[in-house]
Amino acid sequence: MTQAYTTDTGNGGAGAQPSGPRLRSLLERWRGDPGIWRRGVLLALSAVVIALFMILHAQIPNRIGNLGSLTETFLPWLGVFIPVILAGALLRRSATALIALLLPLIVWLNLFGGLLTGKSAATGGDLTVATHNVNADNPDPAGTAKNVAASGADVVALQELPVGKVSAYEQALAGTYKYHAVEGTVGLWSKYPLSGTSPVDIRLGWTRAMRATVTMPAGQVAVYVAHMPSVRVKLNAGFTANQRDNSADALGEAIAREQVRKVVLLGDANGTMNDRSLNAITSQMRSTQGAAGDGFGFSWPAAFPMARIDQILVRGVEPVSSWTLPRTASDHLPIAARLDL
Repeated sequence: MTQAYTTDTGNGGAGAQPSGPRLRSLLERWRGDPGIWRRGVLLALSAVVIALFMILHAQIPNRIGNLGSLTETFLPWLGVFIPVILAGALLRRSATALIALLLPLIVWLNLFGGLLTGKSAATGGDLTVATHNVNADNPDPAGTAKNVAASGADVVALQELPVGKVSAYEQALAGTYKYHAVEGTVGLWSKYPLSGTSPVDIRLGWTRAMRATVTMPAGQVAVYVAHMPSVRVKLNAGFTANQRDNSADALGEAIAREQVRKVVLLGDANGTMNDRSLNAITSQMRSTQGAAGDGFGFSWPAAFPMARIDQILVRGVEPVSSWTLPRTASDHLPIAARLDL
């Protein structure tokens, strides 16, 4: 006996129209819509403008409120507008907006798509480094120092050390790090011997950068610690912008003159790898986050990180992994990296 099976087309989940026919029905409605190309012109223009901002970010002038560097600091966040425009295009049933949206999507993926894939290795490396802007107003220096030391880093760099609190950091780290040096408002703690320690003049009038040679079984590494001037949004930003550029140029020149082949820069760069003000540094060094990190590794502000302005950069050294550390009492997140010498 042959039993006939039929599809229930009545009410209920069993009779729901399959997704395939629903999609075909939607496409048929769009195909027969005479306004599909006329609607959403503003959405399409918005998509083009966002793409142009990302493509031409280096051409945005800094002379007006440091707008160029500010845009480059938060450049990845322009991608937030892509799903917004997508939703608007679907609601408006605009083929024009959907096609235009491909432009910022392709540009964003070209610039930042590589950061979406995990590149951090679980093992490997013979030197672990960490850096942290501890914040001059930090209410818990000892706790902050111990949290960073708990990362297992062999070398730790700290920035924004107030004179009156240096001893608190020294005492908190003394049990883990046998060697240390402080120059101005920056310091370096190491499990390996330090030599050639000296301040680095970054043309600020006070010391916010230093250099030391770390000697370990795998060889010598020149380690720089720096706290760069920040981006100031001002209508007349001449002095501030020049100060920032001059500091980056000075640090870049010092690193270029470095005789030790393996170089590591740890610190608060107050800018991302896209920031043209840091070109003198970033043109000769690699970011550990870009080379061996998982994701963007945003480090500031600690409450809701939106930019990676704290950096670990290397030359002559191979990054193995890079990550952010748990939040401390500072307004920055500490960051760390494992390096293969």
